[in-house]
Amino acid sequence: MNIAVSKPDLTIRLCGPRGFCAGVDRAIQIVVLALKAYGAPVYVRHEIVHNRYVVEGLEAKGAIFVEELDEIPAEHRAQPVVFSAHGVPKSVPADADARNLFYLDATCPLVSKVHKQAMRHNRLGRHVILIGHAGHPEVIGTMGQLPEGAVSLIETVEDADVYEPDDPDNLGFVTQTTLSVDDTAGVIARLQERFPNLTAPAADSICYATTNRQEVVKEAALGCDLFLIVGAPNSSNSKRLVEVALRAGAKKSVLVQRASEIDWDNIGDIKTVGLSAGASAPEVIVNEIIEAFRARYNAVVELAETVKETENFLVNRELRSIELTAADMAFVNGE
Repeated sequence: MNIAVSKPDLTIRLCGPRGFCAGVDRAIQIVVLALKAYGAPVYVRHEIVHNRYVVEGLEAKGAIFVEELDEIPAEHRAQPVVFSAHGVPKSVPADADARNLFYLDATCPLVSKVHKQAMRHNRLGRHVILIGHAGHPEVIGTMGQLPEGAVSLIETVEDADVYEPDDPDNLGFVTQTTLSVDDTAGVIARLQERFPNLTAPAADSICYATTNRQEVVKEAALGCDLFLIVGAPNSSNSKRLVEVALRAGAKKSVLVQRASEIDWDNIGDIKTVGLSAGASAPEVIVNEIIEAFRARYNAVVELAETVKETENFLVNRELRSIELTAADMAFVNGE
């Protein structure tokens, strides 16, 4: 006689907004449309966004990822090369021009805005302070907009404590778009305390999507036995969401790339799970994780939503006449 084993009850607090922001969506669309318009291969310098699943999905469609432009073979120089959503130093398009390459810039418009803010500070005679993480592609791209030595990188409040500029009265700051709002506030406050004439950018640098995802995680975290953030280990905004969930009251918070990374054997006695996704994480993986919980629990999904995002960034002019269908994007958005 078969005795049915009842599944334990579970509530999944699904955060909204989550996952792709408009800048990431646009960058992926640019690669997909370039493949439709020009055929394979389309080259992409660095990961288009920080997500392995997305990269592999684009590779399956005919994209080839390279670290530097000199990896593009001579016979493919007429094929497009796409620059990632994180932005690139000015030296990269200059190198592409020198090699006579056709390139499409997928830099997020909000990152481009930070570039312009940094250049404006510089034009007005201010030394630029960039608040961000060393080695992040966005930081490399922003610092690369200005001459060597024109930008100082500050990562922490401790960095702000010991920073000694040549001219303390002529400073302007910008921030990496994907940082935690709370962490950035502490660094900015310390810099303003030390340098009262520090000039802020004309508009807030931290992007709307970073802020929105952090705010809804803050709302949903309290009372969660576990909070899962879908994202890559090299995704700055995803890692910040893990920290935000812990600070806001989740008992445990973990970054996962796929359902297979969840430690099911040691998950413990859980009643409420929070679930969100970084700005580079596709919805298909969120759905995969929900289904994995449903296979093991009597799971009820509750939507925790703070705002609806309506932002839409146009793709490059060269691609706007190419039709983009739901089927083209099903590999990341689901059916």
